[in-house]
Amino acid sequence: MSTPTVGADGKVRNIPLGVARRPSESVSDDFGAEHMLVNIGPQHPATHGVLRLVVELEGETVKRVIPHVGYLHSGFEKLGEYRQYNQIIPLTDRTDYLAPMANNVALAMAVEAMMGIEITERCRYLRVIACEMSRIISHLVWLGTTGIDLGAFTPFLWMFQQRELIYNLQEAWTGARLTTSVSRVGGMLADVPDGWEAGLREFVRNFPSVLREVDTMFTNNGIWCGRTQGVGVIGPEEAINYSLSGPMLRASGVDYDVRKDRPYLGYDEFDFDVPIGQYGDIYDRYRVRLEEMFQSTRILEQALDRIQPGPVNVADPRVILPPKSRAMGDMEAMIFHFKQVMEGIKVPAGEVYFGAENPKGELGYYFVSDGTAKPVRWRIRPPSFLNLAVLPRLCEGALLSDVIAINASVDIVMGEIDR
Repeated sequence: MSTPTVGADGKVRNIPLGVARRPSESVSDDFGAEHMLVNIGPQHPATHGVLRLVVELEGETVKRVIPHVGYLHSGFEKLGEYRQYNQIIPLTDRTDYLAPMANNVALAMAVEAMMGIEITERCRYLRVIACEMSRIISHLVWLGTTGIDLGAFTPFLWMFQQRELIYNLQEAWTGARLTTSVSRVGGMLADVPDGWEAGLREFVRNFPSVLREVDTMFTNNGIWCGRTQGVGVIGPEEAINYSLSGPMLRASGVDYDVRKDRPYLGYDEFDFDVPIGQYGDIYDRYRVRLEEMFQSTRILEQALDRIQPGPVNVADPRVILPPKSRAMGDMEAMIFHFKQVMEGIKVPAGEVYFGAENPKGELGYYFVSDGTAKPVRWRIRPPSFLNLAVLPRLCEGALLSDVIAINASVDIVMGEIDR
């Protein structure tokens, strides 16, 4: 993007946005002398990473917002087409790095759907626990950083303190705090260690009291309500037309949750509520995500009550590596180990789309297989990309200060966008 031209009178002249003009537009029609361009990001902390927003202003009123993406150069989808299915799982850690375990689980289930694999009962509950822990982690980061964007620092410390507790559990289970790679096709990386479930029970028991403190600080706070109520509004029909999902869609009053409407992992057996907003503004998005954390603790409690000892992985040596002790002493186990490592898991030819309810919305994985151990095509339906698409619409007519609040409320992570 070029530098705006300033005339002899000090007024801005032609302001290129870096996008194609409509045929009816000319250079002189762009903005006139009264408009101004403001770059927000990519280094600005309010853009949460590498996002750059070009904001066209008339005074303090936003006329247009153009999000610029393309700074990560990750190429996740193309990289996945050169890897075996289990080797793709580490890539999913990096798409939404605030919910890596949920991403891992969704990918494993997409491949299992193509292969017709039925996972074990213990694996199912462990995956539910992984997904709900990810939801809490993601919403904690969202709530803390959104508070900072709007000038509230204390809840950020509270949220990251709780995030640290749940990260400790995540690290004890997977050995990593951020890039967990916890799922495998047909099972999990490992079972949880001894005593781990007691640690999760303690977190679930104490966490709601912290949420109630945040509820007390924010929900009826005059500044918070003034900055969020009636700002960035989108109605239910328009939200559906923008393909929004997750808290963004439910805050607009649409009762759609993949866990309820297209159940997987036995979510239909759990007792939990789906919070729905009424006005589709920033405030409703806050209330929906806050309530979702309460509901996740209910799901975690039920999963801990129901989980029983048993195998985590399916008993199929073509899918799961045999134990190392067997591979070292049994010829057949060694052959299966060698073939699976060298050749990978063979997936029947066909295609599949699997969608899961992730913290930011519906995360979908689409695979096309030709019967080999690597996908011909891998495409992601990332909720952040669709959330970002609605940002220009939400910002039109708002004040410049509202752009920061609206951008925070859509809850994006750039790994899902520049992929």
